[in-house]
Amino acid sequence: MSDIIQLLPDAIANQIAAGEVVQRPASALKELLENAVDAGATQVQVVVKEAGKQLIQVIDNGKGMSATDARMSFERHATSKIRKSSDLFYIRTFGFRGEALASIAAVAQVELKTRQAESELGTLIQIEGSEIKKQEPFAGNVGTSVSMKNLFFNVPARRNFLKSNPVEMRHIVEEFQRVALSYSEIGFSLFQQDLEVYSLTPGKLSQRVVQLFGKNYQGQLVPCEELTPHINVKGYVGKPEHAKKTRGEQFFFVNNRYIRSSYLHHAVSNAFEGLLQPDQNPFYVLFLEIDPSHIDINVHPTKTEIKFDDERTVYAVIRSAVKQALGSHHVVPSIDFTYDVNFNEKWDQDPSKKEQVDREYSYKTFNTPEFKKSDPSGWERLFEGNSAGPNRQLTEIRQSEGELDVLTFGSKANSDQAVNSLIRPIEDEATGTTFQVELSYIVAQMSTGMLILDQQAAHERILYERYLRQLKLAQGPSQQCLFPPVLNLGSSDFALVMDLMPELHSLGFMVSEFGKDSILVQGVPADIQIKNEKELFEGLLEQFKNFKSELSLDKRENLARSLARKSSLKKGQKLTSQEMENLVGQLFACQNPNFGLGGNKSFVKLDIGNIHSFFGKQHV
Repeated sequence: MSDIIQLLPDAIANQIAAGEVVQRPASALKELLENAVDAGATQVQVVVKEAGKQLIQVIDNGKGMSATDARMSFERHATSKIRKSSDLFYIRTFGFRGEALASIAAVAQVELKTRQAESELGTLIQIEGSEIKKQEPFAGNVGTSVSMKNLFFNVPARRNFLKSNPVEMRHIVEEFQRVALSYSEIGFSLFQQDLEVYSLTPGKLSQRVVQLFGKNYQGQLVPCEELTPHINVKGYVGKPEHAKKTRGEQFFFVNNRYIRSSYLHHAVSNAFEGLLQPDQNPFYVLFLEIDPSHIDINVHPTKTEIKFDDERTVYAVIRSAVKQALGSHHVVPSIDFTYDVNFNEKWDQDPSKKEQVDREYSYKTFNTPEFKKSDPSGWERLFEGNSAGPNRQLTEIRQSEGELDVLTFGSKANSDQAVNSLIRPIEDEATGTTFQVELSYIVAQMSTGMLILDQQAAHERILYERYLRQLKLAQGPSQQCLFPPVLNLGSSDFALVMDLMPELHSLGFMVSEFGKDSILVQGVPADIQIKNEKELFEGLLEQFKNFKSELSLDKRENLARSLARKSSLKKGQKLTSQEMENLVGQLFACQNPNFGLGGNKSFVKLDIGNIHSFFGKQHV
């Protein structure tokens, strides 16, 4: 029997290896940016066309490469970062595997231009599918320029699996943000289709955060710093009131390298215990400085996973650092045990609070209008026109009958009307076949028993199926905004809106571009009762990203879920009898009325037999 095992050609081996390193345009950009930082660049420029499918170009002013190094950089396992195995435990650079350029050149058309400061001429190399097409000298600036064109041109199956341009652009922006955050002293710029997306000037980390995420982050950054013999922690955490439901604005850097770690994220979340809701995630940018000998970076080709030799110590230091930052900057409320809680509010000195309380009549107290003590001043006006004074009316009543010297008044306590008034419900409360319990549940009468509905879960189910039909038919009604709000979004959120634009129009949103990373909301769905269109749209995006990270859903289903969750009735909202009856009828008209969006029951049915059993009776 002949031998069947043989060595793969270099071109095929490089294509297979490229699948681990270059998964999409964003992963190729990450490798090129890290090479630029390792080269000692102070200015890095990124040019992107067609979301990286057509072109990704990274230009830096680093130290450049010689002609020999430029040629060797495209060979597999060729690197300048390590020489021996012990160097793996003292890595301070981003790259060290020697796979980035070789993998990129295997699945794209690459052009490399590089020149060193001491050389008059640089080197130009063109390579396609691991095959050198051209190598010649050229005259240019000091530094390196790498152009990656037509990604996956020789692997059509991989190219077909790429997402839409807005989605791929969002991933590119995320990778750009991570590298730009890790080195705030380096200037970065990003151009898409000849339009400037970012122009970041060198400066402090806080300035870099504001440049990347917007000016609204200026007031929410809390400095965090903890220095220990084992590990140093520096960076910023966001205030609790600015926390979001979606993850994505949480950044850990170990020796300036971005990493993902759910374990360390739990340490930060634990430090915010009592300040955040369980489903909220705080903003943070934390840099960990640790001896490279205590970590292992060589876990995955993407180098975003790191192993620590003592994870518990790292966890404790991060948790302590965040807690101390929140406490020292008065984010955590202090407790004064000498303070008298019975006199907590000075109503007389704050007329605005007093006015606000006086206008609240949602509950029956002695401060309501019918029980409120009247002002005794000006009581004389009640008897104006009576010359005999305030006792004249009473005297005339006594003398009108002559024989009546004693006045008696009928008491309602002895009448049947009094009994009825005791059991009469308070005004404005729902009566009849439906009523609310704790402003959260609806009790509806049936011929065979009763139904108890969770009003929020039921309304979410109704809206979800309605929005799915609108997305399918693309006939969502819209109402125009009287004053259309302008939303300034981040680059990734703006790309997400552009990707969802057809579906948003199908639901009834009238949205259009309004400058760089800005949109104009001209209309919202007609069946949504909301006062703030800006809050509605921002909440919709937030909920969409939250569902996307937790559930594997397509765009339409995710969008329908998000809008239903955002615009549904919430607990504590009072309904009229007609609204409750409509809600019950619409729920049982749904295809799946039994369960809400979260998988919980939307209603519970109690038969008359079950009710009798509660009281030890038998149903006849």
